[in-house]
Amino acid sequence: MATMNIRSDVKDSFYRYKMPRLVAKVEGKGNGIKTVIPNMAAIGKSLSRPPMYPCKYFGCELGAQTKYDNKNERYIVNGAHEAGKLQSLLDGFISRFVLCGACKNPETDLIFNKDGSICRDCKACGQRTDIDMRHRLVPFILKNPPPTASSGSKKRKGKKGGSADDAANGASPDEGDGSDDELTRRIREEAAALPAAPTTVNDDDDWAVDVSAEAQAQRMRELESSISTALVLGEDDDDDDDEDGGSSGPTAYDRFGEEVEKNPEWDDNTIVEKAKECGVFNKHRVVVVLVQVLFNEKLVQQVRKRAPLLRRFVTNEKAQKSLLGGIERVVGVKHPELIPKIPAVLKVLYDEDLLDEAVVLRWGAKSSRRYVDRSVSKKVRAAAEPFLVWLKEAEEESDEESDEE
Repeated sequence: MATMNIRSDVKDSFYRYKMPRLVAKVEGKGNGIKTVIPNMAAIGKSLSRPPMYPCKYFGCELGAQTKYDNKNERYIVNGAHEAGKLQSLLDGFISRFVLCGACKNPETDLIFNKDGSICRDCKACGQRTDIDMRHRLVPFILKNPPPTASSGSKKRKGKKGGSADDAANGASPDEGDGSDDELTRRIREEAAALPAAPTTVNDDDDWAVDVSAEAQAQRMRELESSISTALVLGEDDDDDDDEDGGSSGPTAYDRFGEEVEKNPEWDDNTIVEKAKECGVFNKHRVVVVLVQVLFNEKLVQQVRKRAPLLRRFVTNEKAQKSLLGGIERVVGVKHPELIPKIPAVLKVLYDEDLLDEAVVLRWGAKSSRRYVDRSVSKKVRAAAEPFLVWLKEAEEESDEESDEE
């Protein structure tokens, strides 16, 4: 079975976390047509998540009914869906419910807290990061916790550090749920169960590491990318004035973005005041963050509604570039199904005086990997070609009229 990296954005062939590439088979016809995912169980095992979770996630994202039979390992999504589309949705599930929010490592367990929230416990960096409880999959997870799920709350301590319940049951203090000692005990048991190391070297072993200069440089780029801010900011080649230096680093942008995302009821004035409080109001890169947290699949309608707010942030050419970068992130990464609508989005931004002709034309003339992969950047600009052509023709007509006058 073909495998791929759990994180699709990591291109290193030596990335240790792998999963099977999703397989989709369309069965039936008419109203009874459905898509069967025969290797969903294997995918769930690779992600350490019950396979019914991603299956149900597909239903939430596609608005389709799903069926799952864990005993017979049969997982179905109603309707005809291509494997590529489902694989893209699976990336969204992995990002929301598997990857650590701090180090982006997939080696996590779900922790169910007493307050009804769920967090990801990372075995790589040790941090616990919350998942977005607003997603429609969350109620399903709460009703169907994984067999290995643990509680994030601590029990009452006994005299020797164990819980009162453990003491009553005769358990040792080192066996309390969720304690460090419990983790140590489990690691030792699993280590003891491992087979002895082979005495011969297997030429097919996949532990070799490419130490060439090019491979090392690539791994460094991926490492820098993994520890960068969650909201991609990009960098301008002409930032010679150190506009974004000082206290307004990634932490300030993250704090601003998280606050706006958590409070969708905020009006424009409140958002502006929060930007000032975080020290990023007069920074052009805050526009990239703002676009990513404000807009979703209803981008075209939302842009027109949010134009007054954007005008307060988009005050110069650098801010316009950041605005275009944020739009690239939304349509190229978060909602690639919106790429064909990019001409309509640009037209609204242009009509609302948020973009100048010259800035848009320079943006459309050359792809960039500043905010997205270059391949995605090319797709976005190719889709924008009708608007760019219209803009060039309008500019030429304007020049001809000026010459005649």
